Amino acid sequence: MLTKKQKELYDFLDHYIKSNQISPSFEEMKRAVNLKSKSGIHRLITSLEQRGFIKRLKHKARAMEITKKLYQNDSNESSYEIPLLGSIAAGNPIEAIENPDEYISVPSDFMSPNNQYFGLKVKGLSMIDKGIFDGDVAVIKKTASVLNGKIAAVLTNDNEITLKTINIDNNKIYLIPANKNFEEKIFNINEVQIQGALTGIIRKYN
Repeated sequence: MLTKKQKELYDFLDHYIKSNQISPSFEEMKRAVNLKSKSGIHRLITSLEQRGFIKRLKHKARAMEITKKLYQNDSNESSYEIPLLGSIAAGNPIEAIENPDEYISVPSDFMSPNNQYFGLKVKGLSMIDKGIFDGDVAVIKKTASVLNGKIAAVLTNDNEITLKTINIDNNKIYLIPANKNFEEKIFNINEVQIQGALTGIIRKYN
């Protein structure tokens, strides 16, 4: 994952190096990401290097190269970085909390060209029979329409978001859990917004 400041510096370095064929100075980097100290820039550079996004060339002043891209469209890339936008309930809906300060690496086979994706942290157990567990990250393809029977991220008028199998019929949308301990919920179609379709699940093992 990248923090907001790490991404800001990465984007600045990528553009600057392409334009000037040389790395920016520490002063230029400080201004670009609105930091006051060189030590703060040094920490950001070190974190980007540790994550494999940049490489500092030894024994050369102002020499860095970009070694890993964000948002690659090249199908040969093994992973992409997508924004991690907060939490989604697999249970009762919870308030949608956007947190664009974080990014997460996602395998490229979860993606298709010319689409936008984001990640949402799963909270709750209502989709466990579909293999979706509390603590997973749901990879969502942004779209306003999803076929019946597909799992989607759905936002209610109360700014609450949930992950469910959906079925739309006669201007009603049915949010169907995958856990017998949870009840199906029914809304008028104008009471919810489909935010995207589930394309994969990322699970971290401690």
